[in-house]
Amino acid sequence: MDDIKKLVTDINNKNLAPIYLLMGEEAYYIDKISDYIEANVLAEEEKGFNQMVLYGRDVTIEDVVSNAKRYPMMADKQVVIVKEAQDLSRTIEKLADYAKNPQPSTVLVLCYKYKTVDKRKTVYKNIKKVGVVFESKKFYDNQVPDWIRRTLATKGYKITPKASQMLLEFLGTSLSKINNELEKLQIVLPQSTEISPLHIEENIGISKDYNNFELRKAIGSRDDAKAFKIVNYFGDNPKDNPMVVTVSLLFNFFSQLLQLHGMSDKSPRSITSALRVNPYFVNEYLDAARHFPMRKVSGVIATIREFDLKSKGVNANAVPQKDLLKELLVRILN
Repeated sequence: MDDIKKLVTDINNKNLAPIYLLMGEEAYYIDKISDYIEANVLAEEEKGFNQMVLYGRDVTIEDVVSNAKRYPMMADKQVVIVKEAQDLSRTIEKLADYAKNPQPSTVLVLCYKYKTVDKRKTVYKNIKKVGVVFESKKFYDNQVPDWIRRTLATKGYKITPKASQMLLEFLGTSLSKINNELEKLQIVLPQSTEISPLHIEENIGISKDYNNFELRKAIGSRDDAKAFKIVNYFGDNPKDNPMVVTVSLLFNFFSQLLQLHGMSDKSPRSITSALRVNPYFVNEYLDAARHFPMRKVSGVIATIREFDLKSKGVNANAVPQKDLLKELLVRILN
């Protein structure tokens, strides 16, 4: 976040680099920075002749260089933005000569999504010397809820921990996907609203009662009836609740329980730090640890690994997902 703040401050102060390489697995910040440059570097009356947006799939490196070497018309700068620049990955090294001596009146922005330029390549080293390289790294699961909270806070909203967890489990760690859903909520809900699981269910379509978060909680508290209800729901709605996601989340949960059992300091602060979980969920983990001693947890992890393979067709050809989930749950709870 500090890198983004500095980058925005420099743009506002007209301290512009000749090349911006925006790369990485998380597309959200690449788009945000690119959009900010597109909106703020040039005045509106300058953009018609001096701002160009290219797409990697439609151009060559030679086209990019040709446009970058143009001089601005009736302005101090021109802006050339190359979106989906990762489509030029096979020939990106050809940009090395231009990056060695870029046109000072051009601001060239390369939006290189979902991957990174090899840092050993000459083009990367040359851009690094004269321009700005911003790497947008994928968020870890434990970082997303706080990002959701901070993002909503800037718009005047709050969100409950459970609602954040529902978004994470349904949408994954893609900030772009999550932000799209948050924007939908902001359209229908007034400012100062605290977004709850019910709001998520009514406006996004994620069930507040039948989701992986609730399954994890039911298993941890040994609420067998509720756990089987959720698994039955998953089995009846496999497209919305793929088994591979459920297995992955259960594996992570029991791996965290194993780590918890090995901790000498089981204070809430230590658990929050070591397991990288929201303090709101600490009691849930402690409850699960009481119901699942260390030896049982080790056995459950082995069982989950076995069913991970079965869910992918190994030693379980043509077995319906619903039956696999039920069998997995029986093995975990017995």
